[in-house]
Amino acid sequence: MSYATALRCRKCGHEYPLKPLNVCNFCLSPLEVIYDYKSMTKAISQEKLAEGPFTMWRYKDMLPVESDAVDIGTGFTSLVKADNLGRELGLDHLYIKNDGLNPTFSFKDRVVSVAMTKAREFGFDTVACASTGNLAASVAAHAAKAKLKAYVFVPASVETGKLIGAAIYNPVLITVDGNYDDVNRLCRQLVEKYNWGFININLRPYYAEGSKTLSYEVAEQLGWRAPDCVIAPAASGLLFTRIWKGLDELAMMRLIEPVNTHMFVCQATGCSPIVSAFQAGSLHVNPVEPSTIAQSIAIGNPADGYYALRVARQSGGGASAVTDEEAIAGMKLLSQTEGIFTEAVGGVVIGALKKLVASKVIKKNEVTVAFITGAGPKTQDIVADTVQPFNIRPTLESLEEVLNVPA
Repeated sequence: MSYATALRCRKCGHEYPLKPLNVCNFCLSPLEVIYDYKSMTKAISQEKLAEGPFTMWRYKDMLPVESDAVDIGTGFTSLVKADNLGRELGLDHLYIKNDGLNPTFSFKDRVVSVAMTKAREFGFDTVACASTGNLAASVAAHAAKAKLKAYVFVPASVETGKLIGAAIYNPVLITVDGNYDDVNRLCRQLVEKYNWGFININLRPYYAEGSKTLSYEVAEQLGWRAPDCVIAPAASGLLFTRIWKGLDELAMMRLIEPVNTHMFVCQATGCSPIVSAFQAGSLHVNPVEPSTIAQSIAIGNPADGYYALRVARQSGGGASAVTDEEAIAGMKLLSQTEGIFTEAVGGVVIGALKKLVASKVIKKNEVTVAFITGAGPKTQDIVADTVQPFNIRPTLESLEEVLNVPA
């Protein structure tokens, strides 16, 4: 059963029934799912959760779904003790949550699995999304599993690897001239015209809840404790806020001790409206025109930017942005120390982490978790300069000439 009871406006508190809605009619602020935590706490324990499958759906009772999940095997991805990278950066207890290991190679499988399940519960026969690439692939894959028709809209500039990663599932793939914000505006118009379940618009409150499973897993993988520090990327800011919400819920249900986690948000300097607002001491996020290789987080007008800022501030955390060059260096550093090939956004995370440790904002002995949200093959052209093979004739002499090894 689901313990979800209603949707509630995050600003004015007005409540709505559990329907495909995402914006408050009174103040136009986002809606979020609320739960009967008292009953949930009585029903859930560490022992009961441990009996569940090794996917995100071991936490089904903490998610807003009633029916069997649309599940393609998402979640319970590796939490890697990153000793090599930790030594390089100066951290004794660094962990990498590698969500590039999900079925479509990004964390988006978590949010889509929940939203697609709700789409089916609401009776939609068609789903759609606005995406920078990763979400399109996940929506297409889950729609194939659920036998629903899918329309996915992406900027025309999206990387070829991501287009292929969506097209293979045979959705209606539509590229739009413009950036993500242009695509999103178009899709918001389509919501008013078509009876489709838009995964990240009219199904957004349910979609958002999927991200909480990241922090549920991390806490369980750490032996039922919250980390001291979290660093995670922000596009809309939604993922960042839900990682915090998940930890807070675990503490509320007495599954972990009270949370004292410092939350650090990171972005690319070519699209860093949240980080810029934090560094300016403001809670107002000014929209920007995205210009970065990290296209997965290239959202110039982040819908949850204000809430991400609040989480960073209230948790005693911070914010950091890195250049595209620093992001590429971060991709290479993670690959060459821990054997984890991440997309450009992961490079942003590692680059920002390096800065935060160097400035002593994150301390050497703190248990720190860096969230890697997508796999490297999707953006491999970014690091094509690493391909510099030695070419030889098929002889030992030719090899020794190239390697300068004495005969």
